[in-house]
Amino acid sequence: MAQNDDPLDDDDFPAYTMGRAAAIIGVSHDFLRRLGELRLITPLRSDGGHRRYSKHQLRLAARARELCDRGTPLDAACRIIVLEDQLEEALRINRELQPEID
Repeated sequence: MAQNDDPLDDDDFPAYTMGRAAAIIGVSHDFLRRLGELRLITPLRSDGGHRRYSKHQLRLAARARELCDRGTPLDAACRIIVLEDQLEEALRINRELQPEID
């Protein structure tokens, strides 16, 4: 496998178990389960049915934790993150569609 084909370099590769993911971002397993219930993240499942998380999903979970640490309810934190992502994508598309100004 070429070095640039390393799955660990892929932000969407499900490299982290629930325990490791929870430890990395400092949350409980229940917190990660709730993020799944609220559809902020959808962990992939191993052949044995265990949840596996990607780096991208860990960043989203960490953002949710930051908002919750500031007093935002978890369901509202998830909605904020989804809306932020939608806005970022809309702005990106808008930049691509605007004609270049000399």
